[in-house]
Amino acid sequence: MRVYELARELGLESKDVLARVIDLGIDVKTASSGISDDDAALVRLSYDEEKAPPPAAAGPVAPVEVPPEVLAAVVEEEEAAPVAKSKGKDHRRAPVVEAPQPKRAVTVPEGITVQELSDLIRRPVGLIVRELVTRGRMAGATQPVPTDLLVVVGDALGYDVTISSAAAAPEPEAPVMRRKRDFGDASATLVRRPPVVTVMGHVDHGKTQLLDTIRRANVVAGEAGGITQHIGAYQAQVGDHKITFIDTPGHEAFTSLRARGAEITDIVVLVVAANDGVMPQTIEAINHAKAAGVPIVVAINKMDLESANPHSVRAQLTEHGLVVEELGGDVVSVEVSGLTGKGIERLLEYLDLIAELENYSANPSVPASGTVIEAQLETGRGPVATVIVQRGTLRRGDALVAGGVAGRVRAMFDERGEAVESAGPSAPVLVMGWDDVPQAGDFFEVAEDDRAARALAVERQTAMRDQELVMPTAAQRLTALLDDLRTADDAELPIIVKADAHGSLEAIREAVAKITREAGSITIVHTGVGGINENDVLLAETTGSIVFGFNVRPDAKARKAAEKAGIEVRTYRIIYELLDDIEAILVGRLAPSEVESILGSAEVRATFRAPRYGTIAGSYVTEGEIVRGARARIVRNGVVVHDGTIASVRRFKDDVRSVAAGFECGIALEGFRDIKERDIIEAYEVREVART
Repeated sequence: MRVYELARELGLESKDVLARVIDLGIDVKTASSGISDDDAALVRLSYDEEKAPPPAAAGPVAPVEVPPEVLAAVVEEEEAAPVAKSKGKDHRRAPVVEAPQPKRAVTVPEGITVQELSDLIRRPVGLIVRELVTRGRMAGATQPVPTDLLVVVGDALGYDVTISSAAAAPEPEAPVMRRKRDFGDASATLVRRPPVVTVMGHVDHGKTQLLDTIRRANVVAGEAGGITQHIGAYQAQVGDHKITFIDTPGHEAFTSLRARGAEITDIVVLVVAANDGVMPQTIEAINHAKAAGVPIVVAINKMDLESANPHSVRAQLTEHGLVVEELGGDVVSVEVSGLTGKGIERLLEYLDLIAELENYSANPSVPASGTVIEAQLETGRGPVATVIVQRGTLRRGDALVAGGVAGRVRAMFDERGEAVESAGPSAPVLVMGWDDVPQAGDFFEVAEDDRAARALAVERQTAMRDQELVMPTAAQRLTALLDDLRTADDAELPIIVKADAHGSLEAIREAVAKITREAGSITIVHTGVGGINENDVLLAETTGSIVFGFNVRPDAKARKAAEKAGIEVRTYRIIYELLDDIEAILVGRLAPSEVESILGSAEVRATFRAPRYGTIAGSYVTEGEIVRGARARIVRNGVVVHDGTIASVRRFKDDVRSVAAGFECGIALEGFRDIKERDIIEAYEVREVART
């Protein structure tokens, strides 16, 4: 039996029963953990004892009426007993008596807890709890043993207990549950709200199929045409409760929302294909979810395939810090099939259980506020945006503002395309009536009226323009980080590492783990094999990390995103230089460094043989300019395969000094012929700058 099933049987909250099970010394991790029949009986007994009247205080024992025939038999036996003892002949009722074992003497302080007593006398916690429960008293593992029962319990377990006077042990603090954004509402105004769930995982592992299966299973019977509209989110029904799914699967959307400060996701469902196992994007998703600090539920998908191996998946997950319950951890895993629907119901049950344990709640009786998750311009509707309400209730006719965009709710639609008049906490709705298209991740709130909404929008637009003007560069961010590392008592340097091969990555990880300083530490937020991409930059932005690359390069999107966000991206060809820089940064100092500037990039479209240079790369310049004589590297799938010099640049039949973006040219590199189509030729220059 699982803990949450026992809670349902008892008609109690799962989190309360889980706390009781832990207090009884039963080894469980979560409410979905299994317990034995004996342990379940002990939990039931503990609640029965609470319902029973308390034991009478010490004093005269109330007389008990004994039937006359029983009393006569007892008197007759007692009178015959001395005769039997003296003659030694009557053995009809004499039991077999073993020699009593001598009791061990032990001195315990007053107020000793059940766990401390267990450690002292080397008896299981559960055994001590049973002895207490059978005597009408209840104490968990972290609670003190009642003083008046210490000697009795010790005697039952074979110990002669002496109690020494000591101060009672303090009551343990209640565990702190993770909470979402606190709006400062009084607890009396809060009601339970549906959890907001994001599905993440590797490409082709079945995220979309899983979401579609959940959505189809929740379509109202007889509804014509099923789902008629995609609004970026929808709700599924589990018993009396709902679960909100953000229907934009993938960690890209998840992290881009977080990068804009939208901490909207409550739970992450990590989808892993049972036949493929953990893949590169699975690892990225794990690290993004960990950085967000949200509960993770593993959905082992494609269980309908013959090649499915869920045991291998669980073993692989442990290598990345996710230990599932089946292997002794606290991460819930469910075997599902997005194709057949197997396991979907159990997955939804677990999500509902986590929502109950985490106690997600909100005040529905105030003006609404929440987050924009999708927005676009639609023909016939104008600017529309899908929002998830996080607090309050959004109603048709409300004036609202999101970022620098104002609007009035002219109409709202749910995921079935039906018009709704209001939307409460965690409800996703498509809103019409915006003055312009807001941005995904913008925080929205209801204003007093249209005039107030527009005034607030103008104020925010001005603030955003001012912020863009003072956006720190990567160099300024690095300088600020170095200052913090020099002055902080407990400095932490978060880093992201990408490398060209697994061997290089492992060597870097092991070497970084050995870099230490007093009151300072390095946190590896994410590692991966391959080029530096936009997701790495987004993760660096949300975690304040520096991105280090060994023999890899950022692609164009990643480079532009890093420049826009002011993220430091540092690339190396020698491992020792990378490690030296990390160590220098950790102690708040960075030696004079070479800083490179990208002159231009070109994509190889075709290759030609030439007597003089060997191979000519027919290329299209995508940005900047390609300059003859400049240093250049060949980047293939994000990995640097050659670093050299541009020997020649030709435009048609003419040798030219440079070719700008938007034009085609022929490029030859000194001493390198292994150029292939779709390679990227990156021209750059290096200059040395002093940093302190």
